[in-house]
Amino acid sequence: MAAPETAHIEVRTLAAHEAALLDRLAPGVFDDPIDPAATRRFLDDPRHHLAVAIDGGTVVGMASAVHYEHPDKPAPEMWVNEVGVAPTHRERGLGKRLLARLIDEARALGCSEAWVLTDRSNHPALRLYKSLGGHERPHDQVMLTFLFGPEAPGRR
Repeated sequence: MAAPETAHIEVRTLAAHEAALLDRLAPGVFDDPIDPAATRRFLDDPRHHLAVAIDGGTVVGMASAVHYEHPDKPAPEMWVNEVGVAPTHRERGLGKRLLARLIDEARALGCSEAWVLTDRSNHPALRLYKSLGGHERPHDQVMLTFLFGPEAPGRR
């Protein structure tokens, strides 16, 4: 059950035709400004999932994910890309509700697992993921990023 102060906040997954809901967005939910064309492409793809928390018509939280198939996996997997909650709405369990929504979708899609990457120093994220049953694998994973564009390091 949601905390009383967030019980009135709706958490649901956006459908492709609901991109306009992101026009009313609390500061700090996303890392960068919303790009309308990218939003349309994201929401039009049925493998992309965007759970949102809506408070009085304003989006105050989101969690995004992609479910995918792979040739050596008998069932799809879900990769949780990001969870963001407006600073005004943090520490109220909204991140947990958003992530739980995506996990429920992964189960409904027949995914064998859902996974997420975070920094060891991101203690709030680690608490969130562990609160829903996430566990660390005993590997020393390293994430590498390939940057493209004029500002990319090593670009010739």
